[in-house]
This record gives sequence, C-alpha cells and structure tokens, in this order.
Amino acid sequence: MIGVFDSGFGGLTILKAFLDKLPEYNYIYLGDSARAPYGNKSPELIYKYTEEAVDFLFKKGCELIIVACNTVSAEALRKIQQKWLPENYSTRRVLGVIIPITEALVEEVKKSPGKNQVGIIGTRSTIESKAYSRELEKLSSDLEISSQACPLLVPLVEEGWVKRKETKMILKYYLRPLKLKKIDYLILGCTHYSILFKEIEKVMGKRCQVFDSPKFVAEKLALYLRRHPEIEGKILKERKMVFYTTDDPQRFRDLGEKFLGQKMEKIEKVSLQ
Repeated sequence: MIGVFDSGFGGLTILKAFLDKLPEYNYIYLGDSARAPYGNKSPELIYKYTEEAVDFLFKKGCELIIVACNTVSAEALRKIQQKWLPENYSTRRVLGVIIPITEALVEEVKKSPGKNQVGIIGTRSTIESKAYSRELEKLSSDLEISSQACPLLVPLVEEGWVKRKETKMILKYYLRPLKLKKIDYLILGCTHYSILFKEIEKVMGKRCQVFDSPKFVAEKLALYLRRHPEIEGKILKERKMVFYTTDDPQRFRDLGEKFLGQKMEKIEKVSLQ
C-alpha cells in the first residue's frame, strides 16, 4: 500500500494526481480533520501528530507514505526520516511535497533567463519555517524570494467556502503584496490551495506562472518507484483505495469527493491518540 497523509482534505488533490499517473497501486488515505488545521500549531505538536499518523499507516501495511501536507513536510518530515524511521520502520520510507515542487520551479527558471522573482504562499507554520526558501536556495542562488502567510485559506477551504465572495476577497488581500512585487512564479505551498488554483491564477495575471504540488509530486513518485524496485515490488497493485478520517465520515465524504473528483466508497473514522 501507498499511504497518503494530510491534516485534512488538501492531500486528496495529491491522491487524485497519483490515481491519474499511477492508478494500478493500492492507496490508503488518512485525513486528520479533527485536529486540522496544522498550520497554526507549534512544531512540537505538529511532530507529535505526524508521528501518530505515520505509525498508524505503517501498521495498516503501507510500505511508503507521502506526507501530502506542506506544514508537516516543513516542520516534521526531516526528523521523521532521520530519527524516528530508522528506529521503528527501517525498511520503509516517508516522502514529502516540498522538494518535488522546488525542483520543478528551478528547472523552469533555468529555461527563462531574467525571470527570477519567486513568491510562496502557505500556512503560517510553513512560511515561518522557511523550508521552501532553504530548498530553493540550495538549488539556485539567483532567486529573489518573497513569502506570504495565508492562515485563513485552509479553514475556508475546509468549510467548503471556495466559491464564496468572502474567500475571493481574502485571497486578493493575501496575494496583493506579491502581485505588487511583480513576481514571475508563485508556489502554492499548501495542498488545500489546489482547490483555489484557477482563482489564484486569475488574481495573479498572465505574467505569473503558478506552481501547484499534485502534478510534480506524482511525477517524482513515479520516478522514485522506478528507482527503488525493492519498495515498489512490495506494493499491491489491485487498484484499491481505503479512506480514514479522525472526524465525521459523512462530512469527509461530502467535501472529500469534491477534492478527489470521484466517489469515495469506504470511509472509516479512527483515533490516532
């Protein structure tokens, strides 16, 4: 099984890309909706929640877990990979979403000399961690990077307020400083923002290229599986999906199907504590 973990619904956009790119595998999705959003919580609490989530998924038989949450990728992934994993599940792997999108952006920058203004939007925790800036600076020293925390967007998306005029007004407010800087590229540093992709593109205008996670994460996962047959060979290929939520399953289905773009069959409520 391939596990996909997010604090709520946003990771379903990543799972949707996996189903398009790699439909043959079995997947387990875990959304910790009862404790979402993670973006305004302390690094210590984010790590605790992440440890509980990945342990749950490994016990369900996952060989590989994709942390489809930028906050977790920024605040907890490295410690999980370097310390917790070797001590508990040394033959299994946990991957994040930040490196795939930063690599894709830098590849695009190299094709367009003179365009080096990069904007990043994300939760407060992701932006304060500077994880995106660090990864971009490792790959290129020529970038001018601007960041903007957007703490209200995840709760609005989780409430299903995507089409509301209030959400559009708040989105314009958050994006205005980056638009004034005339950025060339914008990274959506939260998987929830995929649902707002078209509206973000509209606000930013044609001169700004918007980079969203799902496509790039799916491409990198396909490459990773080809490079690691010792892991790929253990993953069942029955095209099955199982969904777990820490909150109300019916609410998870109602909003989750909009994120995933298809019907969700089995959804089970679980506790991670």
